[in-house]
Amino acid sequence: MKTRAVRIHGKMDLRLEEIELPEVGPDDVRVKVVCDSICMSTYKAAAQGAAHKRVPDDVAEHPTIAGHEFCGVIDAVGENWRHRYREGRGCAIQPAHFYKGSQMTPGYSYPYCGGDAEYCMIPMETLLADCLLDYDADTFFQGSLAEPMSCIIGAFHAMYHVRPGRYEHEMGIVEGGNMALLGAAGPMGLGAIDLALHGGRRPGMLVVTDIDGARLERAGRIYSVAHARDLGVDLRYVNTALPGNDTAGLRGLTGGRGYDDVMCFAPVKSLVEQADALLAFGGCLNFFAGPTDRAFSAELNLYNVHYQYTHAIGTSGGSAGDMREAIALMTAGKINPAAMITHVGGLDAAAATTLDLPNIGGGKKLIYTHIDMPLTAIADFEKLGETDPLFARLAEITARHNGLWSGEAERLLLGERGRRTEARK
Repeated sequence: MKTRAVRIHGKMDLRLEEIELPEVGPDDVRVKVVCDSICMSTYKAAAQGAAHKRVPDDVAEHPTIAGHEFCGVIDAVGENWRHRYREGRGCAIQPAHFYKGSQMTPGYSYPYCGGDAEYCMIPMETLLADCLLDYDADTFFQGSLAEPMSCIIGAFHAMYHVRPGRYEHEMGIVEGGNMALLGAAGPMGLGAIDLALHGGRRPGMLVVTDIDGARLERAGRIYSVAHARDLGVDLRYVNTALPGNDTAGLRGLTGGRGYDDVMCFAPVKSLVEQADALLAFGGCLNFFAGPTDRAFSAELNLYNVHYQYTHAIGTSGGSAGDMREAIALMTAGKINPAAMITHVGGLDAAAATTLDLPNIGGGKKLIYTHIDMPLTAIADFEKLGETDPLFARLAEITARHNGLWSGEAERLLLGERGRRTEARK
């Protein structure tokens, strides 16, 4: 069958094309993609092309489909997989399976599998690793965001602490401890705030920093200090671009003790070094940001490593178990990653959006693959609604949902814009 797909041809070379998918054989599973959220990692793959470790060297001759944060519906199942999958069931994908050590990953490495497509074929490695996950909900965008949330869940699980004299890793963030999220008012930081407040194991103090006042203000509207207080968490938003909010000021919030868990969300040398300086005795630093510079480095206080038991870790991606946990938390209504989304658009906007991602601003850009629609900021719905009834209705819906995207908005968009797209075809 034919499908439209955004494919990587080389450095900064993404193209929306119509391609022919192979026939579904006995070992194949085909998925109808509903939506894909664009990750900065996809921009990095586009920017580096074949130089990226997950993009094949021969991508110019054999282009691969972009996008790895996607959700959809099982469309066809080969006979050898009918014991596991059934047509018509919702699904989400955990791309970070690294089957038997391979770096091959959906959204980077495969000619027929990626989220920026109407339909795709699931690679055998994904199926063997059981990383095509069941998703039984009627809100597809949350299934798309289960992948980035799984990265955050994995990072929280990877934090560890060691008591002197007991050389055992106590895994996870310190319940009731001090936690700092640095450079964290972006989409992944918002997901971390949500998880810290609603994921089950909560810190006693949660400090969120950024240098963008508008982003901090939005974070505070979505996750209020009062709501956190009701959950037993002392939540502070700190603009570190303002006087007095330096490392000493941040340590002062803890009475000088420091932070048990610190996550760094930007690959900035000074921010990493600040994260290290904020650690309490036995504190764990998670360098969550993915740099593009392979020589990126920062100084750590090795005196504190030796005498204060401080340590640093890094996590990239999540496991299938982390993603199942994300789906369970979302479907139970405990976390809502809608806070990550600031823009929505159709498949025709995916290539240009990805290539310009660092310059667009805002949070996650959500692509609905079966519609055509320019990338549109949720904040612009009201203005657009003055001339377009669809955006007027979307503006009213998002206003009722605290300015956030929602299942109600998704259903309206897929119904109305889908009909318009089909009419143009």
